[in-house]
Amino acid sequence: MKRIGNLRGRRLPRRLTQLYVGLVLYGVSMALMIESTLGLDPWDVFHQGVSRRTGLTIGTVTIAVGALVLLLWIPLRQRPGLGTISNVVVIGLAVDAALALLPTGRPLPLRIGFLVAGIVLNGVATGLYIGARLGPGPRDGLMTGFVARHPGRSIRLVRTVIEVTVLAVGFLLGGTVGVGTVLYAVAIGPLAHVFIPLFTVPPAVAREPRPARLSHSVKVAP
Repeated sequence: MKRIGNLRGRRLPRRLTQLYVGLVLYGVSMALMIESTLGLDPWDVFHQGVSRRTGLTIGTVTIAVGALVLLLWIPLRQRPGLGTISNVVVIGLAVDAALALLPTGRPLPLRIGFLVAGIVLNGVATGLYIGARLGPGPRDGLMTGFVARHPGRSIRLVRTVIEVTVLAVGFLLGGTVGVGTVLYAVAIGPLAHVFIPLFTVPPAVAREPRPARLSHSVKVAP
């Protein structure tokens, strides 16, 4: 299998910057949706449900779940990139930091603003970290790895099954499901469609070798 997200090329500084900005913004987007209390995306419903049952911060749960999902890559023969490992750690730290800074006890109009801003920012962040081409997140890699190991299964079906499962379990554990969950499901596809191509760093184009020059010392036969 081809290694995802190699660390070569003159565009590497841009790719690294884009990766980590995207991951931090992703954590901030999660915090905005959490503080809206109007509903979360399926994986965050699960993270929040586990957090409420265990007493761990949602960032800690996000890191732990990401690490466990990454272990599921082993039988799927997936290779993580730098972006994959960074995804596991940075998003969890960022969401806890953002939650500590955001105000609490907000009126409904502000909570609606948090929700909308969180969903849009999530789309931007997704475009940034995926567009850096340094490896998918552990949850995305689980989906694509399963499809690769089971030809004929559609990505849409596999993603739906995974997300419905974590959503249901998260809801039973006490995660917040609401209008934000529905709005996220409707909006994230179009947002990703816009922002992933916009922020994708194109691969470096190999330069063609210059034609060799004839030495002036070479004599041409008459």
